[in-house]
Amino acid sequence: MSEFDDGKKKARQFDYMAMFEQARQTAIERTSSTVKPDDAEDVDEQVARINKQNEVLRESTSFKSTDVEQPSSNASIDSDDEMIGPPLPPSATTSKVQDNEDDDDDDDNIIGPPLPPTMTDAGSSPLNKKKADNDEEENDEDDNDEEEDEDPLKKIPSSLQITLDHGKKTVSALAFDPSGARLITGGYDYDVKLFDFAGMDSTLKPFRTLRPCECHPIKQLQYSSTGDVILVVAGNSQAKVLDRDGHEKFECKKGDQYLADMGQTKGHAAMLNSGFFNPKVKAEFMTCSNDGTVRLWDVNDEGKKQRHVIKARCQQGRRVVPTACAYSHDGRWIVAACQDGSIQVWDHNRPFVNVSMMLRSAHMNGSDTSSLCFSYDGRVLASRGGDDTVKLWDIRSLKQALKVKEGLPNFFPNTDVLFSPDDKLVVTGISVKKSESKGRLVFMERESLDTITELEVSDMSVVRCIWHPRLNQFVVGCGDGKAQLYYDEHKSHRGAKLCVAKKPSKVKQMEIVAHRQIITPYALPMFRQQRESSTKKQEERARKDPVKSHRPDLPVYGPGSGGRLANKGGTLSQYVVQTLVVQKEDPYEDNPREAILRHAKAAAENPIWVAPAYKKTQPVQIFQTEEEKVEEEEIQPPWKKIKKT
Repeated sequence: MSEFDDGKKKARQFDYMAMFEQARQTAIERTSSTVKPDDAEDVDEQVARINKQNEVLRESTSFKSTDVEQPSSNASIDSDDEMIGPPLPPSATTSKVQDNEDDDDDDDNIIGPPLPPTMTDAGSSPLNKKKADNDEEENDEDDNDEEEDEDPLKKIPSSLQITLDHGKKTVSALAFDPSGARLITGGYDYDVKLFDFAGMDSTLKPFRTLRPCECHPIKQLQYSSTGDVILVVAGNSQAKVLDRDGHEKFECKKGDQYLADMGQTKGHAAMLNSGFFNPKVKAEFMTCSNDGTVRLWDVNDEGKKQRHVIKARCQQGRRVVPTACAYSHDGRWIVAACQDGSIQVWDHNRPFVNVSMMLRSAHMNGSDTSSLCFSYDGRVLASRGGDDTVKLWDIRSLKQALKVKEGLPNFFPNTDVLFSPDDKLVVTGISVKKSESKGRLVFMERESLDTITELEVSDMSVVRCIWHPRLNQFVVGCGDGKAQLYYDEHKSHRGAKLCVAKKPSKVKQMEIVAHRQIITPYALPMFRQQRESSTKKQEERARKDPVKSHRPDLPVYGPGSGGRLANKGGTLSQYVVQTLVVQKEDPYEDNPREAILRHAKAAAENPIWVAPAYKKTQPVQIFQTEEEKVEEEEIQPPWKKIKKT
């Protein structure tokens, strides 16, 4: 009779004793293979202990089910270990509960028989030794990290360097993509170059070069917060917005320069100085110009008209030129530095009629403040003045500078100042005269503005600098047309590390001789004439041709025919020459007066042009005779007489 005859499937039965015996033999084999020969006695003790435990388990199987509380099928087991086999006696279960309570803090479960005493000893166990060594290494790494945190020099990623060639003139603009995938450079040579780190190899060549603003130097380049468009500020009055690949999207409207009120124009009417994208509103950007205004634009309007016009005023209420502008990182504050040395701040959440904060004597009057930068915490503002200083300001109170650093030469109107990504360093460049010293990048502490280190970058001035917080790499624009990119093998990420290791792809040169087909008139097959193999046929065809078979001209008889004259020669040119030779000399050629007077009698008798119109009013003409002319010559003084040779 089959086990399925009754219509129900029977449960499978297991031999627990055979399973326990197999587990015991496996444990003995594993223990003997891992333990050294010196520990053979300990292994025997462990085997005896295992045998005793197996005897206890055998006795537990002889207990009745009524002596042990059987868990119901719906009951849930709270312990982490699954119960396999028959239930244990009460004494065993209570001991297990006590062991679980004692080992609640341990995350590792012991599987198999316990280890020998020599291996469980903390001092001699290889596992414990390995764990202790790992702990020591982690502690050493933590100590090293703490030392690096304390030492700001080790945070500067300047161990490695690559050079990006922009041109021969000063690099006046730099911009990183928000993700750090691309870098864009601009200079006084009017060119803009785009570098893609992922697609660039070790040759470090840009994937696109363009000249967006014709013959105007590039002053500022800025990516939007999403990186989809690029703002280009040049020396003209119209800013341009390009897409990510450098194609022009639109150009801002130009204002009317003949209007006195710059608030009534649709755009700037003078040269631009700077521009920035709003870090929070991706479609908004601002520009400042020599017309004394800061204008806010919207990308969606395509530059047809600005959204807001902010007028900068001096202490007397007159127009003043803003030379630099910036947004705070939260997009709330708009700050501009002016030529009168003032720093003016507007609140983006309020009307731009009056300034929210202002300091008149921030820098020297008449100097151009080249750069403004907010710290990442939004509490400190750094300014790079044309008076060779760097100053830190508390944005909550602009009455007095927090710290001032002097003796930093600045010859350019767009020298940068910036904060490090950890907000503990302030970085700026130093301008130098040609062949006097080397351009340097100065790193200063934020709290005291004390110089920590100076990095020699180039033989020319250091103008631009940008430090990407994600990549932990910074780029320096120099006066020799080079952009130096600094990074570290361990501290930096992606960026230059992607392209330095790439080898330039080899171009397969194929020697192919290109045969250019020259198409000429009558070269088609229908007009093509076959070359004759014999001259006889060619002569026969020429005889039939009336042009080729025309006989020579016969002598001309009579007056002439066919354009030929028989009297004076064979051709017209011969006839004309012979006629000129036979002509008589003109008697009046040397006397123009007589040549005119010979027509006087005919003009008086039959006037045609001028004389009839003035006949009634014109006086009688009296012409001087030759005799009277001779008498006048005699009356003249001797010094006026013409000497006769």
